[in-house]
Amino acid sequence: MKIPVTKNEVYTVQITDMLSSGEGVAKIDGFAVFVPDTLVAETVKIKIVKVKKSYAYAKAVEILQTAENRIEPVCPVSEKCGGCSLLHMDYQSQLCLKRNIVVNALKRIGGLDNVCVEPVIGMKTDDGVPCRYRNKMVFPVGKDKSGNTVMGFYRPRSHDIVETDDCYLGNKTDIELSKTVVEYMKIKNIKPYSEQTHSGIVRRVFIRHSKKTKEIMVVVSCNAKKLPDSDLLVDMLKKTSDNVSCVILNVNTDKNNLVLGDKNIVLWGDSVLHDSLCGVDFEISANSFYQVNPVQTEILYQTAVNYAGLDKNKTVVDLYCGIGTISLCMADKCKKVFGIEIVEDAVINAKSNAELNGIENAEFYAGAVEKVLPELLKGIDCVDVVVLDPPRKGSDETTLTAIVNVNPERIVYVSCDPSTLARDVKFLTERGYDVDKVQPVDMFPNTVHVETVCLLSKLKSSEHIEVELNMDELDLTAAEKKATYQEIKDYVLEHYGLKVSQLNIAQVKRKYGIIERENYNKPKSDDSKQPKCTEEKEDAITGAL
Repeated sequence: MKIPVTKNEVYTVQITDMLSSGEGVAKIDGFAVFVPDTLVAETVKIKIVKVKKSYAYAKAVEILQTAENRIEPVCPVSEKCGGCSLLHMDYQSQLCLKRNIVVNALKRIGGLDNVCVEPVIGMKTDDGVPCRYRNKMVFPVGKDKSGNTVMGFYRPRSHDIVETDDCYLGNKTDIELSKTVVEYMKIKNIKPYSEQTHSGIVRRVFIRHSKKTKEIMVVVSCNAKKLPDSDLLVDMLKKTSDNVSCVILNVNTDKNNLVLGDKNIVLWGDSVLHDSLCGVDFEISANSFYQVNPVQTEILYQTAVNYAGLDKNKTVVDLYCGIGTISLCMADKCKKVFGIEIVEDAVINAKSNAELNGIENAEFYAGAVEKVLPELLKGIDCVDVVVLDPPRKGSDETTLTAIVNVNPERIVYVSCDPSTLARDVKFLTERGYDVDKVQPVDMFPNTVHVETVCLLSKLKSSEHIEVELNMDELDLTAAEKKATYQEIKDYVLEHYGLKVSQLNIAQVKRKYGIIERENYNKPKSDDSKQPKCTEEKEDAITGAL
């Protein structure tokens, strides 16, 4: 196939779709061209900047016809910076796009065509587009083309730093504190770190806020074990903001792109930040995972708690538990909660947080899930609910297999990446679980990222109700059986707007004693569990029957 576009050439195109990364999609003679900062239905003059075998990248030169949902970005460097890829789209359209991202991932990767994904829970705001919501900011430090030390954010698909005087996702104080670090570097002639030469000192400035106490933690990530005249840096930061409660030197001398290394040295103040979520107090260390949007986090965690269906007889295992945020939010609603986390410092925080809140029915263990979980089970009668909130890469097959072997009644999966969620959900549905509910929550307004809570459950065969019918009236041939299933599918789709599977139909028929299909996976014992047909689908199939 001849590629119909040439690098640096200008074309006029119609944007017909959007990628999950937020880039507009145009077609030139059937060839895909991805254009950042454009919206569906826009006519755009573009310039090709990169050409691959099956697609190309372009930049928008001029928007000839704008979409109705386009708004003026509040940030002057939004087109250069890689942080806010949807700042030019109105908020309701952002929410619709994010729901579609979740739906498409579950269909394309998870193979789930009939899962009902709820509308995204957006962040309430008085002026249309949510801003200033982040409690954590990370500013890379480097040199510009003139050799000046600068801090800001990376350009898309590069490590070139875009210098900025503000970020509308974070607190204004964050920029002031970061500039203070740069000013200190200039005074002491400290060079920024270079990825190319592995030389220089300061890599990043990491800042975290507490919504409850207003405390600010400032972490300077360095390619060194100490900073010259660090007392000067501390004094300058304290003068920049009265809320600075701790200044920490993070040591990262390895050749990597990690935000923070493993070792922290407290230069001044406390080693942790104090905050609260859902009425639970937390101590947060520099390396601990903690959600960046405190307002939406409470909605996210409350959704997870509701999906867990807890009572005082339920035992919960929380995987990737971090500092115990979800575990401790569930503790007062269940019999016992066990948290497992591979980062030892986070487990220390989790234990401390349990003690801080007087919570005695939570235990935390450090180690890999696939190793800790089997050992943990030796002392537990059963696990009713498994909660997992893995990193962006999702879980792994070994961990998911360990979850399946635990045989929980419910699995509550909290995900920050729809693609890896869909991949892992497919694994679980192929092993006897059914997706009951999917609730996206907008934790990251103005970006393409979306958090999702997914509930999976198993069908207990002991809960089936046997109904005695005259089977002579239902003596169908194999061909008639097949036609009947298709008719039921068509009827349910037409009258209820739902897609149901043959397995769903077989479950409902079996529940009422209508049929025991020869190729239906019958339970091997009365206590075993099978994928569950949701109540909504069951009602629709019953209506069709």
